[in-house]
Amino acid sequence: MSDLKSLANPLFLREDELRQGIELLFYAYRDFTRGPDEILARYNFGRAHHRALHFIGGHPGITVAELLAILRITKQSLSRVLSALIEGGFVRQQQGTRDRRQRQLFLTEQGKNLERQIATVQQAKVAEAYREAGAEAVAGYRKVLAGLIDEQDRAAILRSIQRR
Repeated sequence: MSDLKSLANPLFLREDELRQGIELLFYAYRDFTRGPDEILARYNFGRAHHRALHFIGGHPGITVAELLAILRITKQSLSRVLSALIEGGFVRQQQGTRDRRQRQLFLTEQGKNLERQIATVQQAKVAEAYREAGAEAVAGYRKVLAGLIDEQDRAAILRSIQRR
């Protein structure tokens, strides 16, 4: 506790303000995921399926190893998620073009439709919040989010998302 106080600017980073920011993140995540959760429940899918759909959709041909690195989940967990998505006809996999041991992942048309449906709900929520906050606040928000990403990963992640 005393370490936190010594690092904090007393005019801005008081413990109660940090706690409020953390609570806001929890509430925002709850409401940001509500719409997708309702859509995913129709297919007996959860948030892990959503994350897989999102990254496969945004990176067609992503390998299983690359997806594991992004999601930071166990192979066993990803295997369960991918099996359900493949068996359900949402994702297809194929051998890598450069390395036949690799498995590349792609959304099927059904997968693209589901991913788009979920993305539309979340994009509307983010767009509304961005409009209410204004451009300066949006820039600050993006900077805060980037600051929450582990420093050793930050530059690569920012380059990755800016390519789109």
